[in-house]
Amino acid sequence: MTTATFANAPTTGAKPFKLIRHSAALAKRSLLKTMRTPEALLDVTLQPVIFLLLFTYVFGGAIAGSQSVYLQYLLPGILAQTIAMSATAIGVNLNTDISKGVFDRFRSLPIARSAPLVGAVLADFVRYALVAVITLSVGYAMGFRIHTDPLQAAAAMVMAATFALALSWVSVCLGMIARTPGSVQGMMILLVLPLSFGSNTFVQTSTLPGWLQAFVNVNPITHLAGLSRSLFLGGPVTSHLLWTWGWIIGLTAVFMPLALRAYGRKV
Repeated sequence: MTTATFANAPTTGAKPFKLIRHSAALAKRSLLKTMRTPEALLDVTLQPVIFLLLFTYVFGGAIAGSQSVYLQYLLPGILAQTIAMSATAIGVNLNTDISKGVFDRFRSLPIARSAPLVGAVLADFVRYALVAVITLSVGYAMGFRIHTDPLQAAAAMVMAATFALALSWVSVCLGMIARTPGSVQGMMILLVLPLSFGSNTFVQTSTLPGWLQAFVNVNPITHLAGLSRSLFLGGPVTSHLLWTWGWIIGLTAVFMPLALRAYGRKV
């Protein structure tokens, strides 16, 4: 049996548990790669710190009259914003790997064809968890306090990371169709920035113009930030939870198949 024949056999009839096993192995590979290049984590380690410090101490007094009061409102929004921005990196990295021929080597292995993409997304969950932990830790050092309980706080962090996983499929899809890593980053920034600033991340929705409120009210970042505030500080959860799960399911259902299809054409 030739190498090509052996490689194609499991790919065409791969069972779900084989896909999971292959994806987990490639996720481990991706994590080891990240550990050897810690500078790749600068966006998820320094970015939330910079945003918290900048917006709290520069705008807190003007917006809320008190930095400490504003921090209580701001931190859940910064968590939603930075974790969405961190989903940009995966598309850039995958596009770079394809241009370097890394995925050509994967094709010669007896693994499920979609395993490299699924594995990369699973590995990124660690990045998203790191964003959540660092944001909350720095916030606590600055004076932020949880008013609910540890279980609800953990739920807020898990939901944020889960949303980032769904959004990462958008980045993966762009990484499969874009010609260069730089174009992937540019397109994701053009997507994430309006979502981040056209939301209730920094100010309450009621302070915005009416035409903008219509967009803010359906913005996924708005509902993720609102869900985080409810779980951290207390308040109604159901509406924000349903909206957030709706966006998670919708983004995954649309962009995961598109990304896998584009990947099949690319490699």
